[in-house]
Amino acid sequence: MTLDEWTVAACAELGLDEGDAATTLVLDLARDVAHNVVRPAAPVTAYLLGLAVGRGADAADAAARLTALSSRS
Repeated sequence: MTLDEWTVAACAELGLDEGDAATTLVLDLARDVAHNVVRPAAPVTAYLLGLAVGRGADAADAAARLTALSSRS
């Protein structure tokens, strides 16, 4: 299964619009955090981003803030 196929399937399973899946944004954030902090921080940060977005935060803004935070580590 490809990443795109997985994303479509996961969105369908969770009742999400696949257009809301910011795959590149999340992967870029995870990469930066994994390189600048520690690898296990990448999935935790992606989860925290999802929580923040679910509570109304702008995804791009929150990801940029987290990326900046990771570069200060």
